[in-house]
Amino acid sequence: MAANRKSQRIEPSFQTSGGRDDDDLSVGAGDRVAGGGRKGRGGRPPKAERPRRGSAARHRAPSGGIFGLLRRLVYWCVVLGIWGAIGVGGLVLYYGARMPSATSWSIPDRPPNIKIIAVGGETIANRGLTGGEALSLENMSPYIPQAVIAIEDRRFYSHFGIDPLGLARAMLTNVTTGRMVQGGSTLTQQLAKNMFLSPERTLERKVQEVLLALWLEHKYSKDQILAMYLNRVFFGSNSYGVEAASRRYFNKSARDVNLGEAALLAGLLKAPSRLSPARDPEAAEARAQIVLGAMREEGYVTDTEIKTAMSQTPARTKSYWSGAQHYAADMVMAQLPGMIGDIKEDLVIDTTIDLDLEKKADETLSTLLEKEGGKLNASQAALVSIDGTGAIRALVGGRDYAESQFDRASKARRQPGSAFKPFVYAAALEAGRSPLSVRNDAPVKIGKWMPENYDQKYRGEVTLASALANSLKTIAAQLVMEVGPDEGIKLARRLGIESELQSNASIALGTSEVTLVELTAAYAPFMNGGYKATPHIIRRISTADGKVLYENTYDNPPRVLEPAIVSQMNGMMMRVITEGTGKNARIPGWQAAGKSGTTQSFRDALFVGYTSNLTTGVWFGNDDGKSMKKVTGGGLPAKAWSQFMTAAHAGLSPSPLFGTANGDALQDGARPAPQEGGDELFDIISRTLGTDERPAGDGAAVASDQTGAVPLDDGLIPPAEVGGERQTGTRRTTLFDFLVGG
Repeated sequence: MAANRKSQRIEPSFQTSGGRDDDDLSVGAGDRVAGGGRKGRGGRPPKAERPRRGSAARHRAPSGGIFGLLRRLVYWCVVLGIWGAIGVGGLVLYYGARMPSATSWSIPDRPPNIKIIAVGGETIANRGLTGGEALSLENMSPYIPQAVIAIEDRRFYSHFGIDPLGLARAMLTNVTTGRMVQGGSTLTQQLAKNMFLSPERTLERKVQEVLLALWLEHKYSKDQILAMYLNRVFFGSNSYGVEAASRRYFNKSARDVNLGEAALLAGLLKAPSRLSPARDPEAAEARAQIVLGAMREEGYVTDTEIKTAMSQTPARTKSYWSGAQHYAADMVMAQLPGMIGDIKEDLVIDTTIDLDLEKKADETLSTLLEKEGGKLNASQAALVSIDGTGAIRALVGGRDYAESQFDRASKARRQPGSAFKPFVYAAALEAGRSPLSVRNDAPVKIGKWMPENYDQKYRGEVTLASALANSLKTIAAQLVMEVGPDEGIKLARRLGIESELQSNASIALGTSEVTLVELTAAYAPFMNGGYKATPHIIRRISTADGKVLYENTYDNPPRVLEPAIVSQMNGMMMRVITEGTGKNARIPGWQAAGKSGTTQSFRDALFVGYTSNLTTGVWFGNDDGKSMKKVTGGGLPAKAWSQFMTAAHAGLSPSPLFGTANGDALQDGARPAPQEGGDELFDIISRTLGTDERPAGDGAAVASDQTGAVPLDDGLIPPAEVGGERQTGTRRTTLFDFLVGG
């Protein structure tokens, strides 16, 4: 081949041609080697070759058209799809390997719920982390699952845990609107997230969510998954599950919610805190309207039902749980751990609360505070009512539980004022005095303390019964020094006072602080014939399947007062209501007894009283200790006591107080015969005069509630530290005292 190329070599010619100058060097076309060598700088291919190249170009043109473009697009989509699947599979394998083995997966236990019920079987409240018990789909309103499916996952019953169509639809909607409008997670995915995963938004968590959703769909039925979701999902305002949310927002069970309420609950799932009717009722209602539209599109409801639901009044909910029964529920929860220890399963608590009485007590206090509280500067009130065993039948810890959850009935310690006097008088009766013992209402000085009656007047000789009825401070001070402060404290302890009591003279006037619950329970022995009444609210604790963990009937109380003492005290405290400081506490047709109490500067006002059926204590005041406008125990508290007790005794047959059925307990035949002190003096004088009649000064004069104004009150109490000098032994009224009135 080299020889051929060499033989074909053409040497340049320097011959002249065609009028060209001899000096020009030129090479003709025929001088070039065909098919070899490089083309000249200005050379062109022969004209005969051009059609062939153009023909080839025209032959390839169809492969670059629209069909070719489509083929290439399909090709690359397939390629990318394969690689994408490989990538997704790799991620699933990677993140799946980081999870525990599927054989160990299990549904976490729902946090224990504590169901608190009244004596009539009504639910008072649910407590626990969820705030409500779990319900099956069959036990909840059918509107609830329909509304949730319509707005959250319309293909719930057709997908396999994840919904590619729903995800694609959500992505398209979000792209077209330019913002996040829809989510692609199914109810199963949401359940998986809520039960197993953290709320953080990461790729790993999303992959794990999908895997868990597939596992849930494999292991449980659709109805089981939906029920688990509805009983665990957050509905705002510390409510988890439809039962808790229904009671929180509508004060009813999820069994009873209507179409409009179900739509509101379903609407909360998008943004539970922001859309809560407790925060923004208008936004919650607007969202509910959207849910109703979705339910109509899915065929769950008719146009008529939609119209009816839309015409219903929107839910208006307070920012917190409302209703006085929640004070009782809080008391239950405070006592529960001490009875059974840690709570590890659902419990049912049977209480002593009567919901009818609870509502009457709440209404009574609310009405009086609304009508008179403002003008009298009284902002708060509390009430507790118990039966003869100490069972708490009604408990109101404040004006509005939604505004303040502090229980002023069981936690607040306040001075009881003259409401403490019955314990001192009972101690005096045990020491040998009688209701008809005479004492001199005159100025008294004990150490540096000189107690004065409210009206700063003195009545001379009065019986103990009259002195208690009219709340004479001078007589109470004398009695406490006669029997000794310690004896009064011992008796109060026996009857149920557990708070710290200071041993000084002023204890007779209630300077030591106590709770309303313990003070009221300490009055119950006067009602039940002398037996201790331990205040209690829990009757029985059971598991959800009926296993009893705790039960106490308190049916064997110890005796703390002798029947004769109880009878005498009942006769004395009846006079408080019939003729003394507690006239506002009268109950038509019923015998009632009690005692009022007012503390220094009108900071606290109380009335504690009882019938043969209930013992009830009422308190009015202010949380900050500010003075009320001359509110006394015989004023607002006595009115509230009367209104509540009248309502509580409606329809019941009246029965007499203990020891009063056979006549006046204050008659001579009803009291012990030999007495010491004032009664010895009276016996001497009566024998001398030949009469058993008591002095005419038997308390005919009544202490005034305010100086020259409202009658009948016990007045103010001294500071607790006064009266520190205590006399020992028994003080006797002398003949000289009786004759000179000093």
